[in-house]
Amino acid sequence: MTQSVTGPVDGSAGGPVGIDLNLLVALDVLLEEQSVQGAARRLHLSEPAMSRTLGRIRKALGDPVLVRAGRRMVPTPRAIAVRAEVSAVVERARALFAPAEGADLRTVTRSFTILGHDAIAAAHGPALFARVAAEAPGIRLRFLSESHIDAPFLREGTADLEVGVLDTTAPEVHREQLYEDRMVGVVRAGHPLLEGEVTPERFAREADHLIVSRRGKLHGPVDAALAALGLERRVVGTVGSLPSSLFVIRDTDLVGLNTGWGLPLAESLGLVSFEVPLPLPPLRLGMAWHPRHDADPAHAWLRAAVRDRVAQWSAGTRASGGSPVPR
Repeated sequence: MTQSVTGPVDGSAGGPVGIDLNLLVALDVLLEEQSVQGAARRLHLSEPAMSRTLGRIRKALGDPVLVRAGRRMVPTPRAIAVRAEVSAVVERARALFAPAEGADLRTVTRSFTILGHDAIAAAHGPALFARVAAEAPGIRLRFLSESHIDAPFLREGTADLEVGVLDTTAPEVHREQLYEDRMVGVVRAGHPLLEGEVTPERFAREADHLIVSRRGKLHGPVDAALAALGLERRVVGTVGSLPSSLFVIRDTDLVGLNTGWGLPLAESLGLVSFEVPLPLPPLRLGMAWHPRHDADPAHAWLRAAVRDRVAQWSAGTRASGGSPVPR
C-alpha cells in the first residue's frame, strides 16, 4: 500500500513528501528478523531488493536502523525505540483490511515471540507447535527465556506474549490468569531424603539445596517459611533455569524445587518429586500481552492456543488426583 502524506519525514518545515507505507511493513519484518536475508524470505523479495528497501528506510528515518555486529545485525537505539510503534501501526492496518469474518490463519505469515520460563517451552512447546502445524502453518513461534533484568519487553515489542508467573508491572499490559500451581521438591532417585517422612527439620538439615533464580538470588519463599519455624537450610548455589537445575540434581545429592509444568522434564530424567512440608504460596500461571495486539486475529488465535493448552494440561492434572506430585 502506497500513500502520499503531506508533511516532511523528519518533522522540519517543508513541502509534501511521498511516503510508501510498505516501508513500515518492511521495517517491522526487518526488526523481527534482524536479517536482510530473513526479511527478504518473509516478504518474498530478493536480497538485493530487500537491501534497497533497507536503504530507503534508513534515508526516511535518518538512522542506520540495523548495523553489523560480527556475523549478525543488531538494531540501533532509534530502531528499538520505534519498534513497538511500528508493530502497532502494522497490526492496526492488518486488522483494518482483514475480512469481517476474520483472517484465514492458513494464509497468515507471522512470527510470534513468547517470553517465559524455560519449563514452559519444555512442557507446552510440543503441543503448541503441533497446533501451529495443523491450523496456522505460516506462523513461527520463538520462545524467549526470561531475562535477569527487568525490561518492558511487551511494551517494546521484544515479546508478543508473556507466559508464566507474571511479574510484568506496566499498567497498560493485559493479564489473564490461566492456572494455579504449587512448588514441589525434586531429588534424584534413591536420595536419602526419601527414606521416611520428609519433615520440615529433615528437609532443612539433611541435604544441601539448589535454587533456580534468573537474578541469582540465594533465598526465596522456602527460606521465609523455614524461618517462621525457626529453621534454616543450606543453599549451595543457584542456576538460571529450571531445566539446568534438574540436570544438576540428577547427578548430585542436592535438593531442588519444581513446578507442575516442569514435572514431565523431571520424570524424563528419572527424578523423584515429593511434597514440600511447608506452607508455600501458590504459583499463579498466566499470560500477558500489550493492548495493541487486542484486535489482531492472529494474536487472538495464539492466546486461545495457549489458553486451551494450559486448560487441557490442568484438567489432566486434576483427573490424576489434583496434585502434580505422584502418589
